[in-house]
Amino acid sequence: MTKSVLWSATAGLAAGTAGIIAGELTAAFFSPLVSPVTALGGAVIDAVPPAVKDLAIQLFGTADKVVLVASIILVATILAAFAGILERRRTGTGLVLAGLAGAAGLTAVLTRAQATPQAAVAPVVAAVVTMLLLRTLIRRLAAWTPPEPATTEAPTTPAASFARRRFLNALAGTTLAAAVAGAVTTVLTRATAVASGFRGSMTLPDPVTTPQPIPSGASLAVDGISPLVTPNADFYRIDTALTVPAIDPPAWKLKVTGMVEREVEIDFSTLLSKPMTERHVTIACVSNEVGGDLIGNALWLGWPVRELLALAGPKPGADMVLSTSNDGWTASTPLEALTDDRDALLAVGMNGEPLPLEHGFPVRMIVPGLYGFVSATKWLTELKVTRFADDVAYWTPRGWSDRGPIKTQSRIDVPRSGRTLSAGRVQFGGVAWAQHRGVGKVELRVNRGTWQEAVLAPGISKDTWYQWQLGLDLTPGDYEVQVRATDATGKPQTEVRTHVAPDGATGYHTINVKVA
Repeated sequence: MTKSVLWSATAGLAAGTAGIIAGELTAAFFSPLVSPVTALGGAVIDAVPPAVKDLAIQLFGTADKVVLVASIILVATILAAFAGILERRRTGTGLVLAGLAGAAGLTAVLTRAQATPQAAVAPVVAAVVTMLLLRTLIRRLAAWTPPEPATTEAPTTPAASFARRRFLNALAGTTLAAAVAGAVTTVLTRATAVASGFRGSMTLPDPVTTPQPIPSGASLAVDGISPLVTPNADFYRIDTALTVPAIDPPAWKLKVTGMVEREVEIDFSTLLSKPMTERHVTIACVSNEVGGDLIGNALWLGWPVRELLALAGPKPGADMVLSTSNDGWTASTPLEALTDDRDALLAVGMNGEPLPLEHGFPVRMIVPGLYGFVSATKWLTELKVTRFADDVAYWTPRGWSDRGPIKTQSRIDVPRSGRTLSAGRVQFGGVAWAQHRGVGKVELRVNRGTWQEAVLAPGISKDTWYQWQLGLDLTPGDYEVQVRATDATGKPQTEVRTHVAPDGATGYHTINVKVA
Protein backbone atom coordinates (compact mmCIF):
# COMPACT_ATOMS: atom_id res chain seq x y z
CA MET A 1 0.00 0.00 0.00
CA THR A 2 1.50 3.35 -1.09
CA LYS A 3 1.85 6.50 0.97
CA SER A 4 -0.82 8.18 -1.15
CA VAL A 5 -3.36 5.43 -0.39
CA LEU A 6 -2.63 5.50 3.34
CA TRP A 7 -2.96 9.27 3.57
CA SER A 8 -6.13 9.14 1.43
CA ALA A 9 -7.69 6.65 3.82
CA THR A 10 -6.63 8.76 6.79
CA ALA A 11 -8.15 11.86 5.22
CA GLY A 12 -11.40 10.00 4.57
CA LEU A 13 -11.47 8.73 8.13
CA ALA A 14 -10.89 12.21 9.56
CA ALA A 15 -13.59 13.75 7.35
CA GLY A 16 -16.06 10.99 8.15
CA THR A 17 -15.43 11.22 11.88
CA ALA A 18 -15.84 14.98 11.86
CA GLY A 19 -19.03 14.66 9.84
CA ILE A 20 -20.56 12.10 12.18
CA ILE A 21 -19.74 14.20 15.23
CA ALA A 22 -21.13 17.30 13.51
CA GLY A 23 -24.35 15.39 12.92
CA GLU A 24 -24.55 14.28 16.54
CA LEU A 25 -23.82 17.83 17.73
CA THR A 26 -26.59 19.20 15.50
CA ALA A 27 -28.98 16.56 16.80
CA ALA A 28 -28.21 17.65 20.36
CA PHE A 29 -29.69 21.07 19.49
CA PHE A 30 -32.46 20.16 17.07
CA SER A 31 -33.45 16.57 17.92
CA PRO A 32 -32.14 15.28 21.27
CA LEU A 33 -34.21 12.08 21.05
CA VAL A 34 -33.06 11.06 17.54
CA SER A 35 -29.56 11.32 16.06
CA PRO A 36 -28.16 9.79 12.87
CA VAL A 37 -26.20 7.11 14.76
CA THR A 38 -29.07 6.03 17.02
CA ALA A 39 -31.49 6.15 14.09
CA LEU A 40 -29.27 3.87 12.00
CA GLY A 41 -28.97 1.49 14.93
CA GLY A 42 -32.74 1.49 15.40
CA ALA A 43 -33.27 0.86 11.70
CA VAL A 44 -30.91 -2.13 11.84
CA ILE A 45 -32.78 -3.52 14.85
CA ASP A 46 -36.08 -3.09 13.01
CA ALA A 47 -34.82 -4.72 9.83
CA VAL A 48 -33.06 -7.81 11.10
CA PRO A 49 -35.05 -11.07 10.98
CA PRO A 50 -36.12 -12.59 14.33
CA ALA A 51 -33.56 -15.40 13.89
CA VAL A 52 -30.72 -12.87 13.70
CA LYS A 53 -32.04 -11.04 16.77
CA ASP A 54 -32.19 -14.30 18.73
CA LEU A 55 -28.67 -15.22 17.64
CA ALA A 56 -27.37 -11.83 18.81
CA ILE A 57 -29.03 -12.29 22.20
CA GLN A 58 -27.63 -15.81 22.52
CA LEU A 59 -24.12 -14.71 21.60
CA PHE A 60 -23.93 -11.37 23.39
CA GLY A 61 -26.80 -11.37 25.90
CA THR A 62 -27.62 -7.91 27.24
CA ALA A 63 -24.45 -6.55 25.56
CA ASP A 64 -26.07 -6.90 22.13
CA LYS A 65 -26.56 -3.13 21.76
CA VAL A 66 -22.92 -2.41 22.59
CA VAL A 67 -21.91 -4.85 19.86
CA LEU A 68 -24.34 -3.18 17.43
CA VAL A 69 -22.94 0.30 18.13
CA ALA A 70 -19.39 -1.03 17.73
CA SER A 71 -20.38 -2.64 14.43
CA ILE A 72 -21.89 0.61 13.15
CA ILE A 73 -18.71 2.48 14.08
CA LEU A 74 -16.57 -0.17 12.37
CA VAL A 75 -18.62 -0.02 9.16
CA ALA A 76 -18.56 3.80 9.21
CA THR A 77 -14.78 3.74 9.67
CA ILE A 78 -14.29 1.42 6.69
CA LEU A 79 -16.64 3.44 4.46
CA ALA A 80 -14.96 6.74 5.40
CA ALA A 81 -11.49 5.39 4.65
CA PHE A 82 -12.73 3.91 1.36
CA ALA A 83 -14.34 7.24 0.42
CA GLY A 84 -10.97 8.92 0.89
CA ILE A 85 -9.24 6.41 -1.38
CA LEU A 86 -11.96 6.72 -4.05
CA GLU A 87 -11.87 10.51 -4.00
CA ARG A 88 -8.07 10.52 -4.41
CA ARG A 89 -8.24 8.21 -7.40
CA ARG A 90 -11.19 9.83 -9.14
CA THR A 91 -12.61 13.18 -8.16
CA GLY A 92 -16.23 13.01 -7.06
CA THR A 93 -16.52 9.27 -6.40
CA GLY A 94 -15.72 9.58 -2.71
CA LEU A 95 -18.20 12.45 -2.44
CA VAL A 96 -20.90 10.24 -3.96
CA LEU A 97 -20.23 7.55 -1.33
CA ALA A 98 -20.39 10.15 1.45
CA GLY A 99 -23.64 11.47 0.01
CA LEU A 100 -25.15 7.99 -0.11
CA ALA A 101 -24.17 7.43 3.53
CA GLY A 102 -25.85 10.72 4.41
CA ALA A 103 -28.99 9.67 2.54
CA ALA A 104 -29.05 6.43 4.51
CA GLY A 105 -28.79 8.41 7.74
CA LEU A 106 -31.57 10.77 6.65
CA THR A 107 -33.85 7.86 5.73
CA ALA A 108 -33.19 6.18 9.08
CA VAL A 109 -33.90 9.39 11.01
CA LEU A 110 -37.18 10.03 9.21
CA THR A 111 -38.43 6.51 9.99
CA ARG A 112 -38.00 6.92 13.77
CA ALA A 113 -41.19 7.38 15.77
CA GLN A 114 -39.65 10.21 17.85
CA ALA A 115 -38.43 12.13 14.79
CA THR A 116 -39.57 15.72 14.31
CA PRO A 117 -39.12 17.72 11.08
CA GLN A 118 -36.03 19.31 12.66
CA ALA A 119 -34.45 15.86 13.05
CA ALA A 120 -33.69 15.85 9.33
CA VAL A 121 -31.16 18.64 9.81
CA ALA A 122 -28.59 16.45 11.58
CA PRO A 123 -27.92 13.84 8.85
CA VAL A 124 -27.82 16.60 6.22
CA VAL A 125 -25.22 18.49 8.26
CA ALA A 126 -23.24 15.27 8.76
CA ALA A 127 -23.17 14.60 5.01
CA VAL A 128 -22.31 18.19 4.03
CA VAL A 129 -19.49 18.48 6.58
CA THR A 130 -18.05 15.12 5.52
CA MET A 131 -18.13 16.02 1.83
CA LEU A 132 -16.61 19.48 2.31
CA LEU A 133 -13.79 18.22 4.50
CA LEU A 134 -13.16 15.21 2.27
CA ARG A 135 -12.85 17.42 -0.80
CA THR A 136 -10.57 19.90 0.99
CA LEU A 137 -8.27 17.26 2.46
CA ILE A 138 -7.95 15.27 -0.76
CA ARG A 139 -7.18 18.41 -2.76
CA ARG A 140 -4.38 19.32 -0.38
CA LEU A 141 -3.13 15.73 -0.41
CA ALA A 142 -3.06 15.79 -4.23
CA ALA A 143 -0.86 18.87 -4.14
CA TRP A 144 1.63 16.99 -1.99
CA THR A 145 1.72 13.42 -3.34
CA PRO A 146 1.77 12.35 -6.97
CA PRO A 147 -1.36 10.71 -8.39
CA GLU A 148 -1.60 6.94 -8.64
CA PRO A 149 0.04 5.00 -10.14
CA ALA A 150 3.42 6.51 -9.33
CA THR A 151 6.56 4.47 -9.16
CA THR A 152 8.94 7.03 -7.74
CA GLU A 153 8.89 9.40 -4.83
CA ALA A 154 8.22 13.01 -5.74
CA PRO A 155 11.32 15.18 -5.13
CA THR A 156 11.32 17.19 -1.95
CA THR A 157 10.99 20.77 -3.14
CA PRO A 158 9.93 23.90 -1.28
CA ALA A 159 6.55 23.66 -3.00
CA ALA A 160 6.15 20.00 -1.97
CA SER A 161 7.14 20.81 1.60
CA PHE A 162 4.60 23.63 1.68
CA ALA A 163 1.89 21.35 0.27
CA ARG A 164 2.77 18.70 2.82
CA ARG A 165 2.46 21.21 5.68
CA ARG A 166 -0.89 22.46 4.35
CA PHE A 167 -2.30 18.94 4.20
CA LEU A 168 -1.04 17.89 7.62
CA ASN A 169 -2.26 21.14 9.18
CA ALA A 170 -5.70 20.62 7.64
CA LEU A 171 -5.76 17.02 8.82
CA ALA A 172 -4.71 18.02 12.35
CA GLY A 173 -7.27 20.84 12.38
CA THR A 174 -10.02 18.49 11.30
CA THR A 175 -9.08 16.00 14.00
CA LEU A 176 -8.91 18.68 16.68
CA ALA A 177 -12.23 20.18 15.64
CA ALA A 178 -13.83 16.73 15.74
CA ALA A 179 -12.46 16.14 19.24
CA VAL A 180 -13.75 19.49 20.51
CA ALA A 181 -17.15 18.97 18.88
CA GLY A 182 -17.29 15.51 20.37
CA ALA A 183 -16.65 16.89 23.85
CA VAL A 184 -19.33 19.55 23.38
CA THR A 185 -21.77 16.93 22.11
CA THR A 186 -21.15 14.81 25.18
CA VAL A 187 -21.98 17.76 27.43
CA LEU A 188 -25.08 18.76 25.48
CA THR A 189 -26.48 15.25 25.26
CA ARG A 190 -26.34 14.66 28.98
CA ALA A 191 -30.13 14.54 29.11
CA THR A 192 -29.68 11.43 31.17
CA ALA A 193 -28.15 13.61 33.85
CA VAL A 194 -31.44 15.50 34.14
CA ALA A 195 -33.44 12.30 34.43
CA SER A 196 -30.91 10.79 36.81
CA GLY A 197 -30.93 13.91 38.95
CA PHE A 198 -34.71 13.87 39.23
CA ARG A 199 -34.66 10.17 39.97
CA GLY A 200 -32.02 10.64 42.66
CA SER A 201 -34.07 13.27 44.47
CA MET A 202 -37.39 11.46 44.08
CA THR A 203 -39.22 9.90 47.01
CA LEU A 204 -41.53 7.04 46.16
CA PRO A 205 -45.04 7.14 47.62
CA ASP A 206 -45.97 4.52 50.20
CA PRO A 207 -48.14 1.72 48.85
CA VAL A 208 -51.78 1.59 49.90
CA THR A 209 -51.84 -2.08 48.96
CA THR A 210 -48.74 -3.59 50.54
CA PRO A 211 -46.77 -6.46 49.01
CA GLN A 212 -47.36 -10.09 49.77
CA PRO A 213 -45.29 -11.22 52.77
CA ILE A 214 -42.37 -13.46 51.81
CA PRO A 215 -43.13 -16.89 53.32
CA SER A 216 -40.68 -18.48 55.71
CA GLY A 217 -38.39 -20.83 53.81
CA ALA A 218 -39.01 -19.20 50.42
CA SER A 219 -35.28 -18.50 50.03
CA LEU A 220 -33.18 -21.66 50.10
CA ALA A 221 -29.62 -21.79 51.45
CA VAL A 222 -28.07 -23.28 48.31
CA ASP A 223 -24.80 -21.76 47.08
CA GLY A 224 -25.12 -20.46 43.53
CA ILE A 225 -28.92 -20.52 43.32
CA SER A 226 -30.63 -17.45 41.85
CA PRO A 227 -31.72 -15.05 44.60
CA LEU A 228 -35.43 -14.98 45.33
CA VAL A 229 -35.50 -11.26 44.45
CA THR A 230 -33.20 -10.15 41.63
CA PRO A 231 -31.10 -7.04 42.42
CA ASN A 232 -31.68 -4.15 40.01
CA ALA A 233 -28.06 -4.22 38.87
CA ASP A 234 -28.40 -7.88 37.85
CA PHE A 235 -31.83 -7.64 36.24
CA TYR A 236 -31.87 -8.52 32.55
CA ARG A 237 -32.44 -5.81 29.95
CA ILE A 238 -33.75 -6.63 26.48
CA ASP A 239 -35.37 -3.92 24.33
CA THR A 240 -34.98 -2.20 20.98
CA ALA A 241 -33.68 1.12 22.33
CA LEU A 242 -30.10 1.61 21.12
CA THR A 243 -29.63 4.31 23.75
CA VAL A 244 -31.62 4.59 26.95
CA PRO A 245 -34.32 7.25 26.53
CA ALA A 246 -33.78 10.13 28.93
CA ILE A 247 -37.22 11.44 29.90
CA ASP A 248 -37.76 14.49 32.07
CA PRO A 249 -40.51 13.34 34.49
CA PRO A 250 -42.19 16.77 34.85
CA ALA A 251 -42.69 16.76 31.06
CA TRP A 252 -43.92 13.14 30.91
CA LYS A 253 -47.53 12.39 30.04
CA LEU A 254 -49.50 9.19 29.49
CA LYS A 255 -52.49 9.19 27.14
CA VAL A 256 -55.32 6.67 26.90
CA THR A 257 -56.81 6.74 23.40
CA GLY A 258 -58.73 4.57 20.95
CA MET A 259 -61.94 2.70 21.69
CA VAL A 260 -62.81 4.56 24.89
CA GLU A 261 -65.72 6.65 26.09
CA ARG A 262 -63.34 9.49 26.91
CA GLU A 263 -59.66 10.05 26.27
CA VAL A 264 -57.57 10.48 29.41
CA GLU A 265 -54.17 12.07 29.96
CA ILE A 266 -52.20 12.07 33.20
CA ASP A 267 -48.85 13.55 34.18
CA PHE A 268 -46.21 12.14 36.49
CA SER A 269 -47.26 14.04 39.61
CA THR A 270 -50.85 12.88 39.13
CA LEU A 271 -49.72 9.30 38.77
CA LEU A 272 -47.66 9.50 41.96
CA SER A 273 -50.70 10.80 43.84
CA LYS A 274 -52.75 7.70 43.04
CA PRO A 275 -53.16 4.83 45.54
CA MET A 276 -50.16 2.61 44.86
CA THR A 277 -49.91 -1.17 44.89
CA GLU A 278 -46.68 -3.06 45.54
CA ARG A 279 -46.25 -6.60 44.23
CA HIS A 280 -43.50 -9.15 43.66
CA VAL A 281 -43.73 -10.21 40.01
CA THR A 282 -41.39 -12.33 37.91
CA ILE A 283 -41.10 -11.14 34.31
CA ALA A 284 -39.40 -12.92 31.42
CA CYS A 285 -38.30 -12.17 27.87
CA VAL A 286 -39.81 -14.32 25.13
CA SER A 287 -36.25 -14.72 23.78
CA ASN A 288 -35.25 -16.63 26.92
CA GLU A 289 -33.93 -20.01 25.80
CA VAL A 290 -34.55 -23.11 27.90
CA GLY A 291 -32.23 -22.67 30.88
CA GLY A 292 -31.61 -19.02 29.99
CA ASP A 293 -31.23 -16.03 32.28
CA LEU A 294 -33.51 -13.47 30.58
CA ILE A 295 -35.86 -13.59 33.56
CA GLY A 296 -35.95 -11.91 36.95
CA ASN A 297 -38.11 -11.34 40.01
CA ALA A 298 -38.56 -7.88 41.53
CA LEU A 299 -40.77 -5.88 43.88
CA TRP A 300 -42.72 -3.43 41.71
CA LEU A 301 -44.57 -0.33 42.90
CA GLY A 302 -47.28 1.16 40.73
CA TRP A 303 -50.87 2.12 40.09
CA PRO A 304 -53.07 -0.68 38.70
CA VAL A 305 -53.63 -0.23 34.96
CA ARG A 306 -57.27 -1.23 35.39
CA GLU A 307 -57.90 1.93 37.42
CA LEU A 308 -56.65 4.17 34.61
CA LEU A 309 -58.57 2.23 31.96
CA ALA A 310 -61.71 2.51 34.08
CA LEU A 311 -61.43 6.31 33.91
CA ALA A 312 -61.37 6.09 30.10
CA GLY A 313 -64.14 3.49 29.81
CA PRO A 314 -63.22 0.90 27.14
CA LYS A 315 -65.99 0.44 24.57
CA PRO A 316 -67.64 -2.92 23.80
CA GLY A 317 -65.72 -4.92 21.22
CA ALA A 318 -62.29 -3.81 22.37
CA ASP A 319 -60.00 -6.75 23.21
CA MET A 320 -56.46 -5.33 23.10
CA VAL A 321 -54.41 -2.44 24.44
CA LEU A 322 -51.55 -1.26 22.24
CA SER A 323 -48.98 0.30 24.56
CA THR A 324 -46.35 2.63 23.10
CA SER A 325 -42.89 3.47 24.33
CA ASN A 326 -41.14 6.82 24.05
CA ASP A 327 -38.99 5.34 21.26
CA GLY A 328 -42.02 4.15 19.26
CA TRP A 329 -41.91 0.48 20.26
CA THR A 330 -45.34 -1.11 20.78
CA ALA A 331 -46.80 -4.14 22.56
CA SER A 332 -50.19 -5.82 22.18
CA THR A 333 -51.70 -6.81 25.53
CA PRO A 334 -55.09 -8.51 25.92
CA LEU A 335 -57.49 -6.02 27.50
CA GLU A 336 -58.60 -8.72 29.91
CA ALA A 337 -55.09 -9.04 31.34
CA LEU A 338 -55.10 -5.34 32.19
CA THR A 339 -58.55 -5.25 33.75
CA ASP A 340 -58.72 -8.47 35.80
CA ASP A 341 -57.42 -8.99 39.34
CA ARG A 342 -53.80 -9.81 38.44
CA ASP A 343 -52.51 -6.34 39.40
CA ALA A 344 -51.03 -5.23 36.11
CA LEU A 345 -49.19 -2.06 37.09
CA LEU A 346 -48.05 1.29 35.78
CA ALA A 347 -44.80 0.77 37.65
CA VAL A 348 -42.74 3.65 39.03
CA GLY A 349 -40.64 1.70 41.55
CA MET A 350 -38.43 -1.38 41.46
CA ASN A 351 -37.09 -3.09 44.57
CA GLY A 352 -37.73 -0.08 46.78
CA GLU A 353 -36.25 2.60 44.53
CA PRO A 354 -37.44 4.59 41.49
CA LEU A 355 -37.19 2.64 38.26
CA PRO A 356 -33.63 2.60 36.90
CA LEU A 357 -33.37 4.54 33.64
CA GLU A 358 -32.59 1.39 31.65
CA HIS A 359 -35.64 -0.37 33.09
CA GLY A 360 -38.15 2.22 31.95
CA PHE A 361 -37.91 5.35 34.12
CA PRO A 362 -40.17 7.11 34.80
CA VAL A 363 -43.01 4.64 34.04
CA ARG A 364 -43.27 1.15 32.59
CA MET A 365 -45.83 -1.64 32.39
CA ILE A 366 -45.68 -4.81 34.44
CA VAL A 367 -48.25 -7.52 33.63
CA PRO A 368 -48.06 -10.83 35.53
CA GLY A 369 -48.22 -13.94 33.38
CA LEU A 370 -47.24 -12.46 30.01
CA TYR A 371 -43.89 -12.35 28.24
CA GLY A 372 -42.38 -8.89 28.03
CA PHE A 373 -42.80 -8.51 24.27
CA VAL A 374 -46.59 -8.27 24.73
CA SER A 375 -46.72 -6.44 28.03
CA ALA A 376 -43.61 -4.91 29.63
CA THR A 377 -43.47 -1.62 27.73
CA LYS A 378 -40.78 0.68 29.11
CA TRP A 379 -40.74 4.50 28.91
CA LEU A 380 -44.53 4.30 28.49
CA THR A 381 -46.35 7.16 26.73
CA GLU A 382 -49.65 5.85 25.36
CA LEU A 383 -52.28 3.16 25.87
CA LYS A 384 -54.50 2.70 22.84
CA VAL A 385 -57.60 0.61 23.47
CA THR A 386 -58.26 -1.28 20.26
CA ARG A 387 -58.74 -4.75 18.75
CA PHE A 388 -56.30 -7.44 17.69
CA ALA A 389 -58.06 -7.41 14.30
CA ASP A 390 -57.30 -3.72 13.79
CA ASP A 391 -53.79 -3.12 15.16
CA VAL A 392 -50.48 -4.97 15.33
CA ALA A 393 -47.56 -4.47 17.69
CA TYR A 394 -43.87 -4.11 16.86
CA TRP A 395 -42.95 -7.81 16.87
CA THR A 396 -46.11 -9.26 15.28
CA PRO A 397 -45.23 -8.58 11.61
CA ARG A 398 -41.71 -9.81 12.35
CA GLY A 399 -42.86 -13.38 12.92
CA TRP A 400 -43.88 -13.34 16.59
CA SER A 401 -47.25 -14.07 18.16
CA ASP A 402 -49.61 -11.25 19.06
CA ARG A 403 -50.25 -12.97 22.40
CA GLY A 404 -47.65 -14.31 24.82
CA PRO A 405 -48.67 -16.15 27.99
CA ILE A 406 -45.57 -17.30 29.86
CA LYS A 407 -44.97 -21.06 29.64
CA THR A 408 -44.13 -23.28 32.59
CA GLN A 409 -40.36 -23.61 32.82
CA SER A 410 -37.64 -24.69 35.24
CA ARG A 411 -33.89 -24.24 35.41
CA ILE A 412 -30.91 -25.90 37.09
CA ASP A 413 -28.70 -23.17 38.56
CA VAL A 414 -26.26 -25.44 40.39
CA PRO A 415 -24.16 -27.26 39.52
CA ARG A 416 -23.29 -25.72 36.17
CA SER A 417 -23.20 -27.92 33.11
CA GLY A 418 -19.73 -29.29 32.32
CA ARG A 419 -18.56 -29.28 35.91
CA THR A 420 -16.54 -32.10 37.46
CA LEU A 421 -17.90 -32.97 40.91
CA SER A 422 -16.74 -35.09 43.81
CA ALA A 423 -18.49 -38.42 44.34
CA GLY A 424 -21.06 -38.52 47.12
CA ARG A 425 -23.94 -36.21 47.95
CA VAL A 426 -24.39 -33.63 45.20
CA GLN A 427 -26.74 -30.72 45.80
CA PHE A 428 -28.85 -29.55 42.87
CA GLY A 429 -30.84 -26.34 42.97
CA GLY A 430 -32.58 -23.82 40.79
CA VAL A 431 -35.81 -21.99 40.05
CA ALA A 432 -39.12 -22.77 38.39
CA TRP A 433 -41.91 -20.51 37.19
CA ALA A 434 -45.48 -20.65 35.88
CA GLN A 435 -46.65 -17.08 36.32
CA HIS A 436 -50.30 -16.53 37.16
CA ARG A 437 -50.76 -20.29 37.70
CA GLY A 438 -48.11 -21.07 40.29
CA VAL A 439 -45.75 -24.06 40.55
CA GLY A 440 -47.03 -27.33 42.03
CA LYS A 441 -43.86 -29.42 42.00
CA VAL A 442 -40.38 -29.77 40.51
CA GLU A 443 -38.71 -33.07 39.59
CA LEU A 444 -35.26 -34.21 38.45
CA ARG A 445 -34.18 -37.28 36.55
CA VAL A 446 -30.70 -38.65 35.98
CA ASN A 447 -29.68 -40.35 32.72
CA ARG A 448 -33.35 -40.54 31.60
CA GLY A 449 -34.28 -42.59 34.64
CA THR A 450 -37.14 -42.18 37.12
CA TRP A 451 -38.29 -38.68 38.03
CA GLN A 452 -37.47 -37.72 41.63
CA GLU A 453 -39.40 -34.93 43.32
CA ALA A 454 -37.34 -32.01 44.61
CA VAL A 455 -37.95 -29.91 47.70
CA LEU A 456 -40.01 -26.96 46.49
CA ALA A 457 -39.77 -23.79 48.55
CA PRO A 458 -42.97 -21.80 49.01
CA GLY A 459 -43.33 -19.07 46.43
CA ILE A 460 -44.09 -15.47 47.27
CA SER A 461 -47.12 -15.74 45.01
CA LYS A 462 -48.29 -17.51 41.88
CA ASP A 463 -46.82 -14.61 39.90
CA THR A 464 -43.24 -15.20 41.05
CA TRP A 465 -40.68 -17.92 40.53
CA TYR A 466 -40.02 -20.61 43.13
CA GLN A 467 -36.71 -21.99 44.34
CA TRP A 468 -36.12 -25.76 44.58
CA GLN A 469 -33.36 -28.14 45.69
CA LEU A 470 -32.57 -31.85 45.69
CA GLY A 471 -29.57 -33.78 46.98
CA LEU A 472 -28.52 -36.87 45.03
CA ASP A 473 -25.90 -39.51 45.87
CA LEU A 474 -23.74 -39.95 42.76
CA THR A 475 -20.89 -42.37 42.14
CA PRO A 476 -18.05 -41.73 39.66
CA GLY A 477 -19.27 -41.44 36.07
CA ASP A 478 -20.90 -39.14 33.52
CA TYR A 479 -24.40 -37.90 34.16
CA GLU A 480 -27.15 -36.13 32.27
CA VAL A 481 -29.55 -34.33 34.61
CA GLN A 482 -32.89 -32.88 33.56
CA VAL A 483 -35.49 -30.83 35.39
CA ARG A 484 -39.20 -30.34 34.86
CA ALA A 485 -41.89 -28.36 36.64
CA THR A 486 -45.61 -28.94 36.99
CA ASP A 487 -47.85 -25.93 37.44
CA ALA A 488 -50.39 -25.59 40.25
CA THR A 489 -53.20 -26.81 37.97
CA GLY A 490 -51.38 -30.15 37.55
CA LYS A 491 -50.10 -29.58 34.01
CA PRO A 492 -46.38 -30.47 33.55
CA GLN A 493 -44.10 -28.57 31.23
CA THR A 494 -43.61 -30.24 27.89
CA GLU A 495 -40.48 -32.17 26.94
CA VAL A 496 -40.82 -31.09 23.30
CA ARG A 497 -37.95 -28.74 22.48
CA THR A 498 -39.03 -25.65 20.53
CA HIS A 499 -37.34 -22.40 19.57
CA VAL A 500 -38.19 -19.09 21.21
CA ALA A 501 -40.13 -17.84 18.17
CA PRO A 502 -43.01 -17.25 17.88
CA ASP A 503 -44.21 -17.41 21.49
CA GLY A 504 -41.52 -18.79 23.81
CA ALA A 505 -39.19 -21.79 24.09
CA THR A 506 -40.17 -25.16 25.54
CA GLY A 507 -38.32 -28.29 26.66
CA TYR A 508 -36.43 -29.62 29.67
CA HIS A 509 -33.33 -27.82 30.88
CA THR A 510 -30.56 -30.38 30.66
CA ILE A 511 -27.04 -30.30 32.10
CA ASN A 512 -24.14 -32.75 31.91
CA VAL A 513 -21.72 -33.26 34.79
CA LYS A 514 -18.83 -35.60 35.51
CA VAL A 515 -18.44 -37.17 38.94
CA ALA A 516 -14.93 -38.28 39.91
